[in-house]
Amino acid sequence: MNNKFGLLGQKLSHSFSPAIHAEFGGYDYALFEVEPENLAEFMNSSPPEGYFHGINVTIPYKQAVMQFCTKLSPAAKAIGSVNTIVRTPDGGLLGDNTDAAGFCKMLSACAAKVAGSSNLHSQVSQKHEAGRMFVRGKKAIVFGSHGSSLSICYVLRNFGASEVVVVAIEDNNQEFLRNHKDAEILVNCTPVGMYPHTGPGEPPIKLELFPNLTAVLDIVYNPARTWLMMDAEERGIPAIGGLTMLVGQAAVSSEIFTGREVEENKILSIVKKLSLNTQNIILIGMPGSGKTTHSRIIAEKLGRKFIDTDEEIESATGCTIPEIFAKEGESGFRKHETEILKKFCKESGLVIATGGGCITREENYRHLHQNGVIIFTERNINNLAREGRPLSQGDLHAMYKVRLPLYRRFADIIVNADENPQTLADRIISAVIS
Repeated sequence: MNNKFGLLGQKLSHSFSPAIHAEFGGYDYALFEVEPENLAEFMNSSPPEGYFHGINVTIPYKQAVMQFCTKLSPAAKAIGSVNTIVRTPDGGLLGDNTDAAGFCKMLSACAAKVAGSSNLHSQVSQKHEAGRMFVRGKKAIVFGSHGSSLSICYVLRNFGASEVVVVAIEDNNQEFLRNHKDAEILVNCTPVGMYPHTGPGEPPIKLELFPNLTAVLDIVYNPARTWLMMDAEERGIPAIGGLTMLVGQAAVSSEIFTGREVEENKILSIVKKLSLNTQNIILIGMPGSGKTTHSRIIAEKLGRKFIDTDEEIESATGCTIPEIFAKEGESGFRKHETEILKKFCKESGLVIATGGGCITREENYRHLHQNGVIIFTERNINNLAREGRPLSQGDLHAMYKVRLPLYRRFADIIVNADENPQTLADRIISAVIS
C-alpha cells in the first residue's frame, strides 16, 4: 500500500472522495475496497506493506473498525461510530467521527433551501446556527440504524429536536410508521437509491405517510437526486442530497490528516464544482432540432463523453431506428429508449442527446432529472431536419403542439436552437455553469 491516505469500504466505485481530497491538496488519496473477511488483516497491517497514515471509513465498516482503534475521540465515543482513523506517533490508531460535522453543514444548507435563501455561504458559515434553529422543536424520523445514522441522530438530538425516531429495516412497516405521522424532518441514512442501483425500486419510505414534513434529507450523494428526493419535490417538500455532508466531513477529515484548516469558502466551492462536473447535460427537443450536433460540440468543449440515445438504441438492438419502428412500432421503440435512458442517465458528467419523443413517457423524466440539467432546444418547425426520422414524415405542427408543453415541463433551461451551433453550445455551457 503506497498511499498513506484513502477511503476504506466494501464497494467504492461510486465514490467522489478522491476528487474531493484532491481539492484540499498535499496528499494522495486512494480507494481501499476490502471484503469483510479481510478487514482484520487490513486494519492490523503495519509498515511497510500496509502502512496508512489516515483513512476515512464508509459502508459497512463504521462500527466494525472500532475494535481495531487503540483510542477513540470524544465524538466517536459519544456517537458509537468511526469514519476517520489516523495513526498516532506510537503506531496506534485513533478513531474519530467527522460525519456529525458534515451533517451539521447539510442541515444548514437544508435550512437555507427551506427559507428560499440563495446565500448558502451565510447559512453554512454561521457555526451551524441556521441548522440548529431549523431542527429545534421538530420531530425527526431517521431511516437506518447503523453507521451514519448514529452521527445524524447525535446531531439532531444536540440541536434540540423534540423527538428522534430511528427506523431500522425490520421496523419499516405501515403500522409502526403511522405512529409517527407527525414527523417534520425525514432523513434517509440507508443506501437505498444509491448508484448504481438507482431507479424506482423500493423507496425507503412512502412520504404520504407524513403530511407534516418540512424537509427531506437523503445522505446519498450519487445520484444528485434520489427517487426519494424526487418524491419530495413532487409534493413540494424541500429536499437535499448528501453532497454537502460528504464534502463537509471530508474537510474535517483533511484537517485531522494534515493539521491544516480548511476554510468554509473552500468547502462551498468544492460542493459547487462537484455538482457542476458530475451533472449530465441533457438536450431534449423536436426531431431534427440539432440536439446531436449541439451535444457533440458541448462535449468536445468540456472534454466530456458524448452519448446519443438513438445511436445507443441502434447499437443495442442491431437495427436502425426506421427498422425498429417497422418491426415494433413506436411503443416498441419507446421501451428501448427508456432502457437506454435508465442505463446512461444514472452516470455522471455526460452530455446526452435524446430522441425527440422521450418526453412522451412520463417515467423518463426522473431518469433524466436524477443526475442532469435538462435543456430544451427550441427550434422553428420549418428548420427541422426530417430525413431518417419516421415520425417526422407526418404533420410536424400537430406533433409540436402536443409535445411543446412536455418539453417545457421537463426542461430546466430553454434555448433558441436556430442560431449558430457554436454560439448556441457556448450559451448552453454558460447557462449550465453559471
